Amino acid sequence: QVQLVESGGGLVQTGGSLRLSCVVSGFTLDDRAIGWFRQAPGKERERVSCISDSNGSIYADSVKGRFTISRDNGRNTIYLHMNSLKPEDTAVYYCAARPPSGVMCYESLVEYELWGRGTQVIVSS
Repeated sequence: QVQLVESGGGLVQTGGSLRLSCVVSGFTLDDRAIGWFRQAPGKERERVSCISDSNGSIYADSVKGRFTISRDNGRNTIYLHMNSLKPEDTAVYYCAARPPSGVMCYESLVEYELWGRGTQVIVSS
């Protein structure tokens, strides 16, 4: 079964840290880019970060220097390490996979064909 499952969300105070995990099954990670997106209440879903097949990474300006994306192909897992969290980081976080051989990162949601169900992150002030 092809799926992505996110975990690691929760409630954290401003300045705290969380590590999100995205475990994939039914396909391999080494032939495509994987992105992390988030959607806050009343806002559009936005890309937070993405990692290419060659481990090139890209970040939204709002999270640069605070978030780090990494991958462990052996564990079929993508991580998002989030430090110095702010209340504006509160959102549901999703991971998404590009199609096979889709090795580059794109900002548009339509470039990603497989999505997880999300994990909630709440940052209290």
